[in-house]
Amino acid sequence: MPDKTDLRRSNSSKDPGRKPSSMLLGRALSTRSNKVGNNGPCRYDFSLSSIRGTIQPELSKKLYKMIKTENRLISGYETVSRERLCVAGQLSDWGECTKDDAISDISSKIGILLSELGDLERLYAKNLNKSRGILKVIRDTEKSVQPSRDAKAKVLDDIFKLKAKEPESMKLITYEQEFIRAEAENLVAEAQLTNITRTNLKQAYAAEFTATIEYAEKQIIIARHGFRLLSLLDDSPVLPGDTHHAFRYAGQARQILNDAEDDLKDWKPDDLGDYFPPDWNLSNNLNPLHSHRRDQTLDSTSIVDDESHKSHDNESHRVNARSKRATDSQVSSWTAKDE
Repeated sequence: MPDKTDLRRSNSSKDPGRKPSSMLLGRALSTRSNKVGNNGPCRYDFSLSSIRGTIQPELSKKLYKMIKTENRLISGYETVSRERLCVAGQLSDWGECTKDDAISDISSKIGILLSELGDLERLYAKNLNKSRGILKVIRDTEKSVQPSRDAKAKVLDDIFKLKAKEPESMKLITYEQEFIRAEAENLVAEAQLTNITRTNLKQAYAAEFTATIEYAEKQIIIARHGFRLLSLLDDSPVLPGDTHHAFRYAGQARQILNDAEDDLKDWKPDDLGDYFPPDWNLSNNLNPLHSHRRDQTLDSTSIVDDESHKSHDNESHRVNARSKRATDSQVSSWTAKDE
């Protein structure tokens, strides 16, 4: 008895590896691209916001897409801020576990500076969102202008069609009057769009560049004081059985934090002229290191004692509490964020 596989027609031209035509029919209805040269499927994120993007007027579609992309950029900075605060708390905890007074104190102070960097990133994201809100005004104006453009184009199209069919029709006079009114309305709308676009584009990016300058320069201030803290740590090698001298710079380390606070408070924008919006002063929103300033100034050469250990513990708790508060507030803001 012949094998079942031999019962196939010898002249069959079907490729055994080829998919049935019924499966290929469904392929055309899928979201995957079947263009030549496309080696992989495209990724589509379907959501209410993506559907809204497809029904945007043609005039505002590109700016709508850019504003949505910028929203993801802002979320990225918020994520960096939360992670920075988390790292600051973990660094402080680790330093305390080393049982080395110098490492414990310096790591605690560095954790405070890192938490300030996290605050800067959070505030930078906040100011980017303000700039994004100004761009939304342009987008909304574009959406409002689109109907007047469409109305003008429709009346003009009706005139051309009627002239082709009935060149002597009395309706032409009515259509021409409608076209004059539509053109006048469109001219007003276009002028308004031009004015709003120029003004708001300038305001939006003046605000963003202002925030960027402050963000960058305050980062430099914090980093320079971070180097000052590192200079207090003796990293000279010791022989087996020897130990480093007791850490004598706890007072200087606290003074460095105070100096960093003063420098951040005293920061002012330079050479920005009229482009610096008066209500965009981040210094009013940021209170650097305020919760970490000591109520009294200790001698810079004092040896670490019980009081300094208590101060270190308080600073560690502040860093951890600050990290938790920032994380909770950011999660809450994410749930309330608009499109």
